[in-house]
Amino acid sequence: MPSTPTDAVLDVRDLRIGFRSEGQVIPAVRGVSFHIARGETVAIVGESGSGKSVTALSTVQLLAGSAVVEGSVRYAGREMVGASDRTLREIRGNDISFIFQEPMTSLNPLHTLEKQLSESLALHQGLSGAKARARIVELLTRVGIREPASRLADYPHQLSGGQRQRVMIAMALANGPDLLIADEPTTALDVTIQAQILDLLAELKAAEGLSMLFISHDLGIVRRIADRVCVMKDGEIVEQGPVEEIFARPRHPYTQALLAAAPQGQAEPVAPDAPVLVETRDLKVWFPIKRGLMRRVTGHVKAVNGASLTLRAGETLGVVGESGSGKTTLALAIMRLIESDGPILFMGQDIQGWGGAQLRRLRRDLQIVFQDPYGSLSPRMTVEQIITEGLGVHGVEPGRDRRQMVSEIMAEVGLNPEMMHRYPHEFSGGQRQRIAVARAMILRPKVVVLDEPTSALDMTVQVQIVDLLRDLQRKYGLAFLFISHDLRVVRAMAHHIMVMRAGEVVEQGSVAQIFDAPQHDYTRALLRAAFPITA
Repeated sequence: MPSTPTDAVLDVRDLRIGFRSEGQVIPAVRGVSFHIARGETVAIVGESGSGKSVTALSTVQLLAGSAVVEGSVRYAGREMVGASDRTLREIRGNDISFIFQEPMTSLNPLHTLEKQLSESLALHQGLSGAKARARIVELLTRVGIREPASRLADYPHQLSGGQRQRVMIAMALANGPDLLIADEPTTALDVTIQAQILDLLAELKAAEGLSMLFISHDLGIVRRIADRVCVMKDGEIVEQGPVEEIFARPRHPYTQALLAAAPQGQAEPVAPDAPVLVETRDLKVWFPIKRGLMRRVTGHVKAVNGASLTLRAGETLGVVGESGSGKTTLALAIMRLIESDGPILFMGQDIQGWGGAQLRRLRRDLQIVFQDPYGSLSPRMTVEQIITEGLGVHGVEPGRDRRQMVSEIMAEVGLNPEMMHRYPHEFSGGQRQRIAVARAMILRPKVVVLDEPTSALDMTVQVQIVDLLRDLQRKYGLAFLFISHDLRVVRAMAHHIMVMRAGEVVEQGSVAQIFDAPQHDYTRALLRAAFPITA
């Protein structure tokens, strides 16, 4: 029987949120209404800037002081809009708990796990000492932290991404909430860890009778976990209904566009006579482990342990694996940004011993685009300055008009050249990634390392960036070393795939071989996690 507002744990009606700026109120949420029944999971989906997170934060009035909130948000019949600070303190973290996207920004790096978990228990339940410690061990056990008693003195940096997110879930569950609000809780995680966290949330929901508000831009995840879906665009809910109905019969064009937002097609075949640009043979990157006062080397972390690859002009090699598998370390070694052992051939020459002027010449031909377009662009430089910086360093075409070159490359990557005088914060995430691509491409490189270039982007923007990269590869015969944990994007971009785990290359082959007939158990596990419905 469909839920109705009469059995709602959370009932949101005509919610309107704006933010004061320079004497005016900028609307962010426009007349949103939805409800969550007891034991139900409702997902809000939409792209960046749609109002998803602002709506979630408004449930317990966690918005900035500049926010103007109107309408009604009722939790268990109690009005949250305009509620007293005392009422909000009682409900926050006790009846309504949050799990956020990035646990490293939510956990205090200066406090141990025990201290962070005990604060909430002391505040809401009056637990301390041995009783609090026993409760913390119980919580960590429930969320799948192994040997939890031995981890109480650990700090967040000593945990993996998946473990940190499990600790965040433990904190959210500490006081037995009725409603759990999960804001993009798996976006920053590898596909296998993502699957584990989703399974954990489903298990806890069933065991605890939790209601859940799940915020995401990934419809594949929503399909796995939600009972009902609200689709948001530009601050409005454009469509809502049972998850099966939304996926089978989407009515709104925006919902249809989101469902269709997956990279399509395959990479074009590489010319049979395409020259080999990059080759490694048994490449190793071992980091020494030093202990004691004398800092003696007692062993090594084998970040990359014997990687051999060949990359030709016009070809994309996809390097996949979980965090810590050695993907990025391999790329940095090839670019000679970290020390390694073993031949690295670029256009037939071993660059392993190069330095100084030789390496500077190499940098022009071997460029990189990073994962985070927010962190890789200087906020103090205009787009024009960012894109032209490399031209001066490498002395590229000194006689040409630099502004004209910027105008041409911006147009080529789909940006309006008239925006070259703006700063990075004035652009969307997808536009910033286009700026990063333009910065690399203006040097006309032969090889581009793409380190998770789409993972921080919305699904529709991912498709746009993949199409852009394929167009540039086709036009200039670029070779891409494409690092990703998103196998959907890799399948659309790559010609060949290298699967890495704990520094080892466990499997290599064509896209068809890896996806249709994987040989290694780890590869099969990655595919099951990435494609749970069809795999």
